[in-house]
Amino acid sequence: MTKKRPLILVTNDDGITAPGIRTLIEVMKELGDVVVVAPDSPQSGMGHAITISDTLFCEQVTIKENYKHKEYSCSGTPADCVKIATQEILHRKPDLCVSGINHGSNSSINVIYSGTMSAAVEAGVEGIPAIGFSLLDYSLNADFEPARKFVKAITKNVLKNGLPTGVVLNVNIPKLSSSEIKGMKVCRQANAQWEEEFDKRTNPQGREYYWLTGKFVNKDKGEDTDEWALQNGFVSVVPVQFDLTAHHFLDDLNNWELND
Repeated sequence: MTKKRPLILVTNDDGITAPGIRTLIEVMKELGDVVVVAPDSPQSGMGHAITISDTLFCEQVTIKENYKHKEYSCSGTPADCVKIATQEILHRKPDLCVSGINHGSNSSINVIYSGTMSAAVEAGVEGIPAIGFSLLDYSLNADFEPARKFVKAITKNVLKNGLPTGVVLNVNIPKLSSSEIKGMKVCRQANAQWEEEFDKRTNPQGREYYWLTGKFVNKDKGEDTDEWALQNGFVSVVPVQFDLTAHHFLDDLNNWELND
């Protein structure tokens, strides 16, 4: 009896035509039956935004004529794409959702802002094992070939072993050649952040406007973090939970005189 191939939902935040998602689709086709639901335009930095005050459009598209799987272009956010895929397009819950491959880092604090990871988290909320993949190269001409074997290896493991309820994987891949990448490391999220500034300007009509700028600062000196792994030539794999409760503070908070 032939084993049924897993159903894999593919999405991203860079848009359905981005090179990163094209690479991810090719890898996923080796592992299962693929359905793509992705934004019709770039949605980077959208976080977990959803569309509630506007209409959503989602239509089947053909990106490459020789593709046999179905692809849908959605006018909404990455989280919208997962929602509409599971509620309107797919006939059953997918066995896996993969998001990416993002053009740029989603390590450390970037996971909060990431549309790529928010799509994976939304899948996790809906009980679907999910992985977000990112390459530390913002260029549309980025070379995704070195990422392929790591994407495939991690995906195969998730399909085989599953993930705990409430957990998704955040995978970041350094901008290195295949021979330069040393392997993979399971990590924690680094304590790092953006020190931001606003570049204030005035347009020809006299109206003030702003460009957000800043620099990334890693305050974490640990050698078990995603930032350390990436800076030292490793692929970082961070298990992310979407329960934001600070469980370690519950007992202290219960000792507060909140009802006085």
